[in-house]
Amino acid sequence: MHLYRSHTCNQLNASNVGESIRLSGWVHRVRDHGGILFIDLRDHYGMTQILADPDSPAFKVVETLRAEWVVCVDGKVMARETNLINAKLPSGEIEVFIDKIEVLSTSEELPLPIFGDLDYPEETRLKYRFLDLRREKLHQNMMLRSKVINSIRSRMNGSGFDEFQTPIITASSPEGARDFLVPSRLHPGKFYALPQAPQQFKQLIMVAGFDKYFQIAPCFRDEDPRADRSPTDFYQLDMEMSFVEQEDIFNTIEPIIKGLMQEFRPETPTNDVWSRISYKDALLWYGSDKPDLRNPIKMQIVSEHFRESGFKIFANLLENEGTEVRAIPAPTGGSRKFCDRMNDFAQKEGLPGMGYIFWRAGEDGLEAAGPLAKNIGPERTERIRKQLDLDEGDAAFFLGGRPATFEAVAARARNEIGSTLGLTNNHSFEFCWIVDFPMYEKSEESGELDFSHNPFSMPQGGLSALESQEATEILGYQYDLACNGYELISGAIRNHKPEIMYKAFEIAGYSKSEVDRQFGGMINAFTYGAPPHGGCATGIDRLVMLLADETSIREVIMFPMNQRAEDLMLGGPSEASNEQLRELGLRIIDPN
Repeated sequence: MHLYRSHTCNQLNASNVGESIRLSGWVHRVRDHGGILFIDLRDHYGMTQILADPDSPAFKVVETLRAEWVVCVDGKVMARETNLINAKLPSGEIEVFIDKIEVLSTSEELPLPIFGDLDYPEETRLKYRFLDLRREKLHQNMMLRSKVINSIRSRMNGSGFDEFQTPIITASSPEGARDFLVPSRLHPGKFYALPQAPQQFKQLIMVAGFDKYFQIAPCFRDEDPRADRSPTDFYQLDMEMSFVEQEDIFNTIEPIIKGLMQEFRPETPTNDVWSRISYKDALLWYGSDKPDLRNPIKMQIVSEHFRESGFKIFANLLENEGTEVRAIPAPTGGSRKFCDRMNDFAQKEGLPGMGYIFWRAGEDGLEAAGPLAKNIGPERTERIRKQLDLDEGDAAFFLGGRPATFEAVAARARNEIGSTLGLTNNHSFEFCWIVDFPMYEKSEESGELDFSHNPFSMPQGGLSALESQEATEILGYQYDLACNGYELISGAIRNHKPEIMYKAFEIAGYSKSEVDRQFGGMINAFTYGAPPHGGCATGIDRLVMLLADETSIREVIMFPMNQRAEDLMLGGPSEASNEQLRELGLRIIDPN
């Protein structure tokens, strides 16, 4: 027999009754039932109930066992009585009577329990992550992640893609976030960077003549943390294809994502047709370029109803160029109580309040109520109601100003309304493509132009558009896939022509020499015959988070950092020794 086990803790069943077996695992919990000691023995695969009575030669050892001790057990498989069968366990038909037990290692008092699903502080969970990972839900999440990645590889290979690895130590390249820099010992004063994404390399793979590339790629970005984003590193399904248009990318990746959802969440419906929504419309309707379409509410512009109206706040505001008023419809939200609740919500978001109108039954029919209704009069409120297609028992909330200043709050208000009123379907996956991103955006503070998305994207209309259109009107062949309020995929058809790339960067304020210095390798490659190409990247962590029905990305990452980008378990980031600093030619300057 094997030194540690003949079976795992989920393999034994009624067919093994009478066999002598050996198991190894962790003591999950110990129960004393009238002098008979029952132990739930756990390993990676599952759980088996083992027991000893006072007649067992192992009883005295079993009496000493504590949670999370590691033991090796020899015993005989016995059938459970019919009324004691546990149908939830693969091994639930049997139990093992202990003949011999060896303690392989003991455990100190636990800083957090493994048994049960108690809510423990995240700092404790991250410091003792190796214990946290023994808990059933987190353990299942990690196994789900492994299976998802295996499935992705199989699906990509089946779609004709080849997997290649790109460098981890490379040159710094602006991708929209801060680089993690790595000092060079051989070249004092110079730095490598950890890649924010394999962007340039995957484009060079296309220039090198490979047709379909993919990689489960580690990416490193020095970002501020969020619940759906790691502050240091993450993994993405990175892919690129030659001789393709935007629709080819959609037709390639959609079946892969749909297949994953059906494989790992078959009980949760996924919309069959993934609509294309322009970036401009997404911000107008949802206040976000990653809308949650499970919520049916669409915002609308209602500025015309407030111009020169009795509601002077909006009337005066609309006299300024670039301002507008938007309405958030709230079907079934037509009560003073709910409107007051949303007013409180707006104040918590830092606004003085949020205007509203609600419709109720009056003496002469439908009646509009609320401060706004009194100020603008029945004719205007009726036109608003008809535009928004609302009726008795419904409401609408209003925000005004320059869209960029209130869209984020409007998006959160829309989500709050949909959730509170039960309009949001929380039991589905709703995907949509966000397309037609602007190539450039103008800073509100400085008025300077910069790229709004990926600087390597092909502008719609090519060089002609760059030379003839207003910069802020130029659209790119850029696209994101949104699902349930998260950005899941981002990609673009790439700019593969040097003359178009130089012009695109020139508009954003980059000189030719600066482009050559930062992207010389790729520009040089494009002068030797580059195919039209494009691709995208899917966030693995975020995808698994959705499949696991989690709200924090740290629940699907094996060893995540905390919110302050600290590794509480191993103590990172740590200080470098003086010897290391001297070798690298570095000196630490006190920030004070």
